[in-house]
Amino acid sequence: MDKKGSPIVYLTKKISFSAAHRLNSSRLDSLTNGKIYGKCNNINGHGHNYRVEVNLRGPIDEETGMLINLTQLKRIMEQVIETVDHKFIDRDVPYFIDSGKVSTVENISVYLYDSVKEKLPRDILYSVIVHETDDNVVEYRGEKIN
Repeated sequence: MDKKGSPIVYLTKKISFSAAHRLNSSRLDSLTNGKIYGKCNNINGHGHNYRVEVNLRGPIDEETGMLINLTQLKRIMEQVIETVDHKFIDRDVPYFIDSGKVSTVENISVYLYDSVKEKLPRDILYSVIVHETDDNVVEYRGEKIN
């Protein structure tokens, strides 16, 4: 039980994965897809070495002195990353196949956030940051428009 006055900490754990994807929306025709996504619309896809940061926020447990056991967090992150690592995201990841969502780094961050959140023992997930390249980075905090 967290007590009033307990320190709140932010903890970040990092992991990497490699995957391929093709930016292509089933809602658009091929000409429009080509104009919007350019070379990222290549029918054979393209790949990235993604870096992911999982950020947790919460009180330090008085008994353990931890926000979460890092071994447990590592195991959760590895289970989630296994679903996308060395995969063609659009063809191999059910979330993207079933939803028809375009495998943008934005949608990948939402997928990873939701997947990590459902495996955590309590509500401590603050954000997931996905680095698609050194220049393209997305942070998702679970926020949705009402």
